[in-house]
Order: sequence, then structure tokens, then C-alpha cells
Amino acid sequence: MKKNLISTMMGMIAIASMNAQGTPPIDTILTKLINLNEVVFSANKAEEKKSDVPYTIDIIKVKDVELSNPQTTADMLSNTGNIMVQKSQGGGGSPIIRGFEANRVLIVVDGVRMNNAIYRAGHLQDVITIDNAMLDRTEIIYGPSSVMYGSDALGGVMHFYTKNPLFGDDKMNFKLNSNLRYSSANQEKTGHVDFNLGFKKLASLTSITYSDFDDLRTGYSRNPDPSFGRCEYYVGPNAAGTADSMIRNPNTNIQKKSGYSQMDFMEKLLFKMNDKINVGLNVQYSTSSEINRYDRLTDYSGSNLKFAENGYGPQNRMLVSLYSTIKSEGKLFDNMRITAAYQDIAQERFNRKFSTDYTSASGSNYKTKNLEKVNVYSLNADLRKQIKEKNELSYGVEIVGNKVTSAATKMNIYTGANVTPVDTRYPNGGSKTMNIGAYLTDSWEINEKFILSDGLRFSHNSLTSNFDTAAAVSTFQFPYTSVKQTNNALNGNLGLIIMPEKNIRFSILGSTGFRSPNVDDMSRVYESAGSTVVVPNSKLKPEYAYNIEGGLATTIMDDKIKLEATYNYTLLKNAIVMKEFQYDGKDSLLFNGTLSQVMAAQNVDEAFIQGLFGAITADLTDNVSFKTTLTYTVGQYHQQLASINNDPNHDTILPMDHIPPMFGQTSIIYHFKKFESEIYARYSAAKIGRDYSLGAEDNESYSADPVSGYMPAWLTFNIKTAYHVTKTVTINLAVENLFDSHYRIFASGISAPGRNIMAAIRVKF
Repeated sequence: MKKNLISTMMGMIAIASMNAQGTPPIDTILTKLINLNEVVFSANKAEEKKSDVPYTIDIIKVKDVELSNPQTTADMLSNTGNIMVQKSQGGGGSPIIRGFEANRVLIVVDGVRMNNAIYRAGHLQDVITIDNAMLDRTEIIYGPSSVMYGSDALGGVMHFYTKNPLFGDDKMNFKLNSNLRYSSANQEKTGHVDFNLGFKKLASLTSITYSDFDDLRTGYSRNPDPSFGRCEYYVGPNAAGTADSMIRNPNTNIQKKSGYSQMDFMEKLLFKMNDKINVGLNVQYSTSSEINRYDRLTDYSGSNLKFAENGYGPQNRMLVSLYSTIKSEGKLFDNMRITAAYQDIAQERFNRKFSTDYTSASGSNYKTKNLEKVNVYSLNADLRKQIKEKNELSYGVEIVGNKVTSAATKMNIYTGANVTPVDTRYPNGGSKTMNIGAYLTDSWEINEKFILSDGLRFSHNSLTSNFDTAAAVSTFQFPYTSVKQTNNALNGNLGLIIMPEKNIRFSILGSTGFRSPNVDDMSRVYESAGSTVVVPNSKLKPEYAYNIEGGLATTIMDDKIKLEATYNYTLLKNAIVMKEFQYDGKDSLLFNGTLSQVMAAQNVDEAFIQGLFGAITADLTDNVSFKTTLTYTVGQYHQQLASINNDPNHDTILPMDHIPPMFGQTSIIYHFKKFESEIYARYSAAKIGRDYSLGAEDNESYSADPVSGYMPAWLTFNIKTAYHVTKTVTINLAVENLFDSHYRIFASGISAPGRNIMAAIRVKF
């Protein structure tokens, strides 16, 4: 039984990766985990051997996705075992890379950056708007990567590459791929279909995916606290429809109001002008139902739940890009890619507090909606030139502009009447940002044992936010009408790879990164958890990361076992953190009827993050493989005490937020002919109170200890299988969280799925 279970996983992987060239006979599929000649694209935006790059890079291929069958792209990242993903609601997923999260890690799709001017420092779920069913490969670069990617790439870069259309020859190249999936933990029902039409000069790839998720059931087995994570009550109208009522949940393991639905669409056209020039059009659209903030809906105020409604409205993301790849034998470049893109993002938030009487004049009878729209325009030109035989240059320019508009409405839920004025989350007069950057990198293979990599980037960034302080427009009066900032950044990297023997590889890398304050940093006004309010801070400075890391990779026993270890240390200067603040000389103010402590994003002197990563990979036999990974991160920042005349000897050292506890994954993989399987354990150490950044994004109020913060350690056992019935039909079965354990990922406001039985069928023609 064990052999059969492990076999399914790897065979399906091989099928998917070869699909573009034609499916091989099922009986000949053989997949190894150890590949010493893997190719990466994201490090220098060009194809090169992974072993020649000083960065630590993970690759997620089609075969990995098809075996693991993740519900969302956030789950796909979590399945690597190297990235911890935080969730505040069912439709959530905020990746944490080397202790950095949200606007300190960069998301790129097909060469276009997704991070926009309102990416916040808190948790983000934008990665779930990427359809993992249409990903050809995903590359995760660990560590500061601002030389190639500019602002926000402090913790790393997640570069998602979607599948490309395939040309035909003398006859049309038609391919069809469909997938149906069911998961028991949240009654998931997902359907996907994509089809390719390829001709000699023109090819089209069309895709649509629809997913419906019900309320998520968490694990039954609780240890040590039997009450932590139970959903005892939820809010609904009383029988008369005149007030909110606390409704007892008949099954406290069902996390009520955590369900949602989502639809993703993609259309790609590719035109071959000649043997050297291709032109493509890439259209992606994602939309969802309302997504409730489960963490807020379980927050109490006295004996009642605090909110009757709280969450995100339909989350809409549209990307349209026109790109061209050009090959040349000229002096300027060998390969060039130009991408012009437009993104239209609409994000809605809504909330309403618990009401004991809809007919009263209470403020809790009003439902507030905030709508943010972001238009992003970008232009990228990336060029590659071979200089002699062993020296390659990459260079390019990037221009990105953001336009942000913010609106808000307030409606009486009983009468249906709108009430104005209502304060917006971001400046009601609109905001604009402009980022311009140019980079140059060089990779020089000195000889067979030494490879030197280096690069520089210059970036210019500007931001303008306008406030309309007229009483008819805004009830919150600012002492200024606009916020403006301009800053420049110079970033560099220097890496050396040393290979004294064929099977030994040392790497050392120094790199810098920066993040320019965006509209969310400088100009937002919103109510945070508890009785606090976050206000604008026009004096923010960019934060800079200075990173050094060293790695060792070696293979033993005729390249059947691979050992890897990496140590990284990052110093963050002018780190932006959320702290107490004085607004107009006051440390508290009346906001939405509540006297709230004032908070604001501020620069602190410095912070540091260091971490260790280790992995063992082994091809034990032709059919059995083994892999285990472990990640450990620690981070602290220095808080100056103003009363000590800024003497650094009197700084207070506090833990950074977003720092996960030690975590890892261990897998045994089996593959034989038509069957493949993976048995794996995923685990995390506890997050203890002294490591919590209280009041920050660690959200200790949602942990097992809502005062000091504590998240218990957890361990799950899981089985995934795939059986290739024919060359065109594959059946997947999986059982996740086999022992139905209750656990929460660090910093999450919703508990993880309990025992989850997954079944899927995939058909390819």
C-alpha cells in the first residue's frame, strides 16, 4: 500500500512538464528529485543554469502543481514546505519569505509586477487571484532582489510564469485540458478547462476556472487547549429582523461565514512575425464573491461579537499586457523582451458593528463600504548580450505608474438611506506614484571553478497624495492638503560561486534592497484591531535592506543524495513599523465614535533578520525519493527612547512582526509506471510570547493567548496520489491532515483545515 501511495505523485509531474512537446508513454515515466542542471529565468530575467546563480531559488513546475492539486496559489506556495502562508479568512493567503511579508515581498506575473501603491504592510491575499491551473512554472528568489526588480523586493520575489500558446505545423495544434476537483474540508467544487489553438503563425490559449468554497471545517483533535479555535457563535438577524442576534453554532468546528467563490479567466495570443520576432497579448481577469474577514467576525466586544459584517467585497484584478521577444545578432543584444502592461484593480471593504436595535439611531446600524481603485501602467525592456564566450550582460529599464482613487459610502441597513460625508481609507483627492529604474548585471564564468555575478540599479520614485478637507467631503480634518515625496535609491549585488569539485558548490552573496513608501504607508486612515486608529505620516523615508548570505550544496553517493544549507543575515535600515504616534499633538482621537489610540507607520533606527535553511534530497531507488527541509528565522528591531536623547545605548530591542517560528516538511515520494504518490509530514514549532511583536501584525489577539501571544506547535501527516488511467485521463486522491488535528498557522486569524479528502479527475487531449 505504501509503495502504491508514493508512486502517484512523480509520474503526473513528468506528464505535465512534457505536455508541450507531446505526452510520453505512461510506462516510461521516471522522475528524479535531484537535477543538477535545472534552468531558471527570474534571477537575471534570462535562461541560465540554477547552479550558476548565487541566489537561493525554488522552482515549482507544472508536475508539482498537478500532483499536489492546491486549492489556491497560496496553498501551492505552502506545499513547497519552504514558505509559511498566513490566512485571516477562507479566501486568504499571505506568503512569508525570510521573515518578510506583504509589501516587502514582490509578486511578478509574466514579467509584470503586481505590487501596487496600496499594498499594505499587513497581510495580503492578492496571490490567490493568480490561477495556479495555468502556471507553467513558478520561481521564488530568496533575499533582497532590488537590482533586477526594484522596490519591494526585500524578502524575495515570487515570479509566476503562465503557460504559453503552442504553434502548429501543417495542421492546427488543438489541445484540451480539463480538471474537476472536490475537497471535503470546505466542500470545494472546482472546475477548470483550457484549450490551445495553434497555427503556423498564430496561437491562442484560453482558460477559465471556477471555484466554490463552503465554510471551512477545522480539525477535531485539539491539544493542548480544547477551546482555542472553536466557533461558538456567529451573527445573524433576529426572528423579527429588527436586531442582530448571537446564533449558537451547532458544530463549533465549522468556521461560519468563511466560504467564498472565485472565477479566473486568461486569454493569450502569440503571433510569430518571423524566426526572430514574436508578439504576444496576455489578458488575465480574476473576480470573487464577497470574502468575509473571519478573524474580525470572531472578535468580541464585551459579551457580544464586535462585528455583524466585516470583509472584502468582490476582489477584481485585470491585467492586459502586450509583449514582444526579439532575437538579434547585433552589437546591442542577443535577446530582448519588451512588455507594456495595464492593470485595473478594484478592492472593496465593508464593515458594520453588532447592533441591538436596527431602528435606533446607533452608529452600528450603518454599513460602511470603502472602494479603492488602482490603475497601473508599466513598461519593461530587458536585454541580454553575450560578451565573448563566458561573460553575459543583462540590462534594462522599468517605468511603473500608479493612480489611486478612494471612495466610501455609509448606508443605514434598516432604512436603506445613504449617509454622507464618509471618510475614505486613502486620500479622497487621489494619489499618484511614479517609479523609474535602470539596471545592469554581469555574469562572468572565470573558469570551471569560479563564477562571479554583480549588478547595479538606480531607481527614482515619487508620490503625491491630495486631501480634500472641505467639510462636505470629509469629516476628518487634516492640517495639510497634500503629501509629496521624492527619493532615489542605488542598489547593488555581488556574488561568487566556488566549485572546488564537481559535486561541491559554495556560494556567497551580498545584495541590497529597498522599499519606497507607498500610498498605504504614507496616506491611509483606518481603524486597526482594538481601539486604535492609523493615521498618515508624511515624514516616512524609504527602508533599505543589506543582506549577506552563504550557502553550501553537495552531492554524495554518485549524486543520489544532495545536502544543502544556507545562512542569511539582513540588516534593515529605516525599517517601517507601526508604532504609537502623536497626531496634531494628541496621542488619541475620536474616530467612528470611539476614542482611539493613534498609530502610524514610522521609521525605526534599524532591524535585523537572520535565518538558516537546510535540505536533504535523496533518490533512494529508481522509484523512491526522499526530501526534508527546515527553515528557522529570527528578527528584532531597535526602538529609540526619545527621552534618552536618542542615545543608542538606551534603545529598546523588540521582536519584529511577520517572523514565523521554525517550520519544515518531510516527504517520501514513490513513482512506478502509472502510479505516483507522496507521503509527507508538515510541521511548525510554537510561537511563544516573548517573540511576539505585540499590537503589530502578529495579531496576538487571534492566538491561543490573546494577551501575550502564543501559537502552539503543530504536525500533520498527509498522503497524495495520482493514477494515470490512460495517456489522457488522470485521477488524483489525497487525504490531508490525516489525524484531523486542530492547528493554526502563525499569525492567522482562521484555523487550518481539518481532515480533508480530495478527489480530482484530469482529462487531456
